[in-house]
Amino acid sequence: MPQLLIELFSEEIPARMQVQAARDFDRMVRERLAAEGLLPEGLKTFSGPRRLTLIAEGLPIAQGDRHEDRKGPRVGAPDAAIEGFLRSTGLTRDKLVEKDGVWFAHIHRAGRPTAEIVAEILDQVIRSFPWPKSMTWGRGTLRWVRPLKRIVFIFNGEVVPFSIDGIESGDVTEGHRFMGSGKPFKVKDFDSYRDKLAAHFVILDPEERKDRIMDGARTLCFARNLELVDDDGLLDEVAGLAEWPTPILGDMDPDFLDLPPEVIRTSMRTHQKYFAVSDPASGKLAPHFLTVANIEAADGGKEIARGNGKVLSARLKDARFFWDEDRKVTLEQRLEKLSGVTFHAKLGTLAERVERLEILAGAIAPRVGADVSKAVLAARLSKADLATGMVGEFPELQGLMGGYYAREEKISPVVADAIRDHYRPVGASDEAPDTPVTMAVAIAEKLDTLTAFFAIDEKPTGSRDPYALRRAALGVIR
Repeated sequence: MPQLLIELFSEEIPARMQVQAARDFDRMVRERLAAEGLLPEGLKTFSGPRRLTLIAEGLPIAQGDRHEDRKGPRVGAPDAAIEGFLRSTGLTRDKLVEKDGVWFAHIHRAGRPTAEIVAEILDQVIRSFPWPKSMTWGRGTLRWVRPLKRIVFIFNGEVVPFSIDGIESGDVTEGHRFMGSGKPFKVKDFDSYRDKLAAHFVILDPEERKDRIMDGARTLCFARNLELVDDDGLLDEVAGLAEWPTPILGDMDPDFLDLPPEVIRTSMRTHQKYFAVSDPASGKLAPHFLTVANIEAADGGKEIARGNGKVLSARLKDARFFWDEDRKVTLEQRLEKLSGVTFHAKLGTLAERVERLEILAGAIAPRVGADVSKAVLAARLSKADLATGMVGEFPELQGLMGGYYAREEKISPVVADAIRDHYRPVGASDEAPDTPVTMAVAIAEKLDTLTAFFAIDEKPTGSRDPYALRRAALGVIR
């Protein structure tokens, strides 16, 4: 059966958009094919740093003839209603058939070549593709995530004539920006397309890129008696940054290991896209990192590792500065700053929110068997770390850093743990707190979120929940 191959080749697509783009490409083409009565035996899409690819197997050469009996207005209906029905069917009045007092239209549509239909579908898909952000370039009007350069469009072994905004379809693509030959090459079907890309240092399938990263990373770690710290989210991202991913193990200054491990990992992950590695004997972080390059360097990656190590050191020096400076001011002293931070225009400041949390935590504590004074103190200090330099630099560490700073101040470990964990659970896979004081503060935090935003009519809708109220409600239930 005929095969359809489409590649949309552009400048670099942001990694965070690639997975959803592949899903949207699949959905949009599949829905439009179904609407035309064209059902492929198999359809799959691939995403990468510079291309979206679709392969469909088993499409017919041409669409079959279609017959439809469409029900219209009742006999004797106003002329305007009948004329509107005729326009929608493309028939004249003498072609209508009366049945049980109702007009029916028998519509016959001759089938068209599949290539012609798919060309129309591709035009619709490109013009309406739901990129979160898109751009125009040159003098054209077409919007795409980045400038669109080439379109491979082959059906049944032949190029399908197609043009959009001056970009013509063809059977030519190109490989890796640096390691490839630098010359475009022709393809004739999916097998030759995939194999020639691989020969030009491009791995098409993101799952294969992930496997290559993990296999190479674990091999490097094993050789140094280290263990890779798994991070599925980071793996997804770096697989979208490199067409020919090459893991490289680098070294960091061991003096930085006295920082909280979450700070080190966040510095690596957020800013540099590095994986952390640990010592399997102690389970603690090791003074190394793993980065993923997009080339195979002649020196085995030594210079890349050295350069990345210098950048990481600079990041960790900043983190050390925040860590040292933040500990000079107590959490209690930071509460005053919350008076100048707006929680929401209709809900007052963070300081006012903290007052509500104290009252709620104190009321909830006896219901969950918690010490009231400790629950109130934890609620009072729960948002203080929002005024720290570390959380200002790494917002994802809020709560966690409050717990660390509380322990540095010799505050009760029970209170410190409640400050650390009061946002939990933050998702379906996150564990819910199970200690009484933490439970009291976590429930208070979520109930305040729910009641406050419902009070100002900021309710979730079918498609929007900007304040994560559903997640708050589910957290309370858990």
